[in-house]
Amino acid sequence: MPKKSKTEAQQQPTTILLIRHGENEWTESHKLAGRAPGVHLNKYGRQQAEALGKRLAKVKLKAIYTSPLERTLETAQAIAQYHELEIEAHDGLLEVDYGDWTGEKIKKLVKTPQWLAIQFYPSGASFPQGESMYGMQARFVQEINHLVARHPGETMAIVGHADLIKAAVAHYLGMHLDLFQRIVISTASITTISFTPMGPRVVSVNDTNHVPPRPVKQKKTKSQKTRGV
Repeated sequence: MPKKSKTEAQQQPTTILLIRHGENEWTESHKLAGRAPGVHLNKYGRQQAEALGKRLAKVKLKAIYTSPLERTLETAQAIAQYHELEIEAHDGLLEVDYGDWTGEKIKKLVKTPQWLAIQFYPSGASFPQGESMYGMQARFVQEINHLVARHPGETMAIVGHADLIKAAVAHYLGMHLDLFQRIVISTASITTISFTPMGPRVVSVNDTNHVPPRPVKQKKTKSQKTRGV
């Protein structure tokens, strides 16, 4: 098949698949991992990532970009194993810098005045000693736009984090950042945006059809508890 000319490629839409990393022990325990090192996918998160890789195995990806944190790299590797592509980690795709909130449990943070601002006035909110929500959105959108310009008429995967993906979806929908908490981005989900000559088109949000059901935890019986099983 003849290769497309540069003009023909520019006329074709560029498609990005925004993918949230799989589950890890921090998401499971409702803690803010932020940019903390050493946060890896848990057993269920690895199952999610493997199912994600199989889902995208036949998609003609031209590139795979990721946040440089372990949980996103591991998710990206589950995709890359089905493609002859090198993973590229970009700092512009990093998780929000939660500052002093990094590692804190959400049930503790919801009692603070700053939490209400993050939920209802994010465009004017910042994390203590961390990043502003508006700055996060601008950073991530700028990085996406840069990558889209590198791949005219092609499809790429970008593995990142929930708040960033929600903020990007809000931006490309023309939706105010103060409403972005209405968007749900689940672990290992796929959100598809097509960039056409007439502007971006949000094709799908939070696609989780490939995600396996969560294993049911077996409750211990009284005899098992007594034996320390």
